[in-house]
Amino acid sequence: KHAIPHMAERKRGSIINISSLAAIGPASGAASKVSKAGVNALTQQMAMSVASKGIRVNAIMPGRMRTARAIEGLKIVTGEARDQIIADRAAQTPLAGGVGDATDIANAALFFACDESRFVTSVILPVDGGQSSLIG
Repeated sequence: KHAIPHMAERKRGSIINISSLAAIGPASGAASKVSKAGVNALTQQMAMSVASKGIRVNAIMPGRMRTARAIEGLKIVTGEARDQIIADRAAQTPLAGGVGDATDIANAALFFACDESRFVTSVILPVDGGQSSLIG
């Protein structure tokens, strides 16, 4: 709410929200699913409300990522070895090469932030190696 007036004054700007594949697929809990679905809805609503001011609003929807939180959290819950968890997550990702990492999310954010996406708004971009296509 504080950035929009400054962006509107310049007639340009980019707001990038971070959602999660949990918004459209299975989630570990209702709070996670509902909050990420809310981020997606907020992104689309905001995009339409500020588009006439030259402001773009998009969201990145990561799938399984190789993060310490995800891997170590699963290790604690399942008791499985770290390497096995990583291999299992990679096997659940359609795109060869395993799971994504923070660089993949950063690259998507960079695209939304730069002028190459000047005509892109209200997009919820899955960065998930094709995982969202498996959700029926």
